[in-house]
Amino acid sequence: MDTGPLLVVLLIAIALIVLLIVKVRMHPSLALLIAAFFVAFVTRVPLDKIIDTIEKGVGDTLGFLTLIIGFGAVLGKLLEVSGGAQRLAQTMLRVFGKQHATIIMALLGLICGIPVFVEVGFVLLVPLVFVVAKEAGISRLKIGIPLATSLMVVHCILPPHPAATAIAGTLHADIGTVILLGLCVAVPSVLVGGVLFAHFAIPAHDPALIKDEEGGMGSFDEESEKKLPGFGITLLTILLPLLIMVTRTICERMLPSDILAMKWINVIGNPISALTIALLFAYWSLGLNKGFGLKQLQEITDGSFGPIGGILLIIGAGGAFNAVLTASGVAPGLAKAFSHLPVSPIILAWLIALILHFAVGSATVAMISAAGIVLPMLAANPGLSPAILALAIGAGAIGLTHVTDSLFWMVKEYLHISVPQAYKTLTVGTSITSVIALGVTLLLSLVV
Repeated sequence: MDTGPLLVVLLIAIALIVLLIVKVRMHPSLALLIAAFFVAFVTRVPLDKIIDTIEKGVGDTLGFLTLIIGFGAVLGKLLEVSGGAQRLAQTMLRVFGKQHATIIMALLGLICGIPVFVEVGFVLLVPLVFVVAKEAGISRLKIGIPLATSLMVVHCILPPHPAATAIAGTLHADIGTVILLGLCVAVPSVLVGGVLFAHFAIPAHDPALIKDEEGGMGSFDEESEKKLPGFGITLLTILLPLLIMVTRTICERMLPSDILAMKWINVIGNPISALTIALLFAYWSLGLNKGFGLKQLQEITDGSFGPIGGILLIIGAGGAFNAVLTASGVAPGLAKAFSHLPVSPIILAWLIALILHFAVGSATVAMISAAGIVLPMLAANPGLSPAILALAIGAGAIGLTHVTDSLFWMVKEYLHISVPQAYKTLTVGTSITSVIALGVTLLLSLVV
């Protein structure tokens, strides 16, 4: 098929996904699968190849991610039940001062968001928003929006988050490189789109927002603080998988690949091994070390897997959709056409993810779908770094967080604000963050 019909097929498929998710209220995994069948039928993929293509797409995607997502969920649950997040907030507030409460919550979101999904992270940390706002004497919205923004950034940009890890795998990007470059993108994006935006756009003492602080956890007190895990051990536990994977990437650039030490480093630094090591360490640092018994740890582990079922289905169906786009010739044909446009493929990747997130409401769906569409661009642009393209997709998925995204409604309800207020703060804040992330990614592309 020519480029025009291929583009029409893709647009109809995307419209179908949006319609099924937004209007029919269908689960995204089923909507993606239906769209995959639609593309396969319209583009005349051989009937005996359709199911094989879908099975391979699901298997290739989930085969790498299932354990990573599962272990990350347990790590996040341990952080919650142990009080590790509260410890980080207390220590940072005391060290940096109440006058920097907005920056503290943004950094807390960057750190604590590493092992948990964005929605889970917000629910986990939103009680601290009320406490910190009360301690600092400012509006909870001025604290909560930077937190939500930073959680969204980590969710879209930094592995081992499922979507970020999935698109890194799809684009064959080195995980450690994505983490290193992702940190360079995440920090300035959050500081501008989260902290500076909140500083200038959100009143610090809005009576309508600070008069009612129900839902908080109360003030910090020394007695309860003694029961919390230490700051250093909590921070090390959260950052351990990133440190392991980044160390592997650094060693790959410094050591010969054929020596025995490098072979061991490759095994240990693999995301699956890194998450396994980090989880075993967390069982001790946030579990046994704080008085949890083996039975309690088992219950925590078992209770962590339920919420990730939907994520696994979405990612698997997204893998199937991407596989069909490739097998049908849609993705390669469009990539060839896009390569002749006078627009950077980085900007195209960002724009595709941004539009998909606006339409579908799920950053995960947007990122995985966008990765399948832009993958052939790598072959058409040999000098383009897969890690840079992955960051561009993640940057796009941050922006335009509005009524189609569950995070929008969580922020609205937990912070007790109206829909217009949520649009003026969260939607605008994430969109600014997305643009800043794109800008930093473009700068990095000049040197990577």
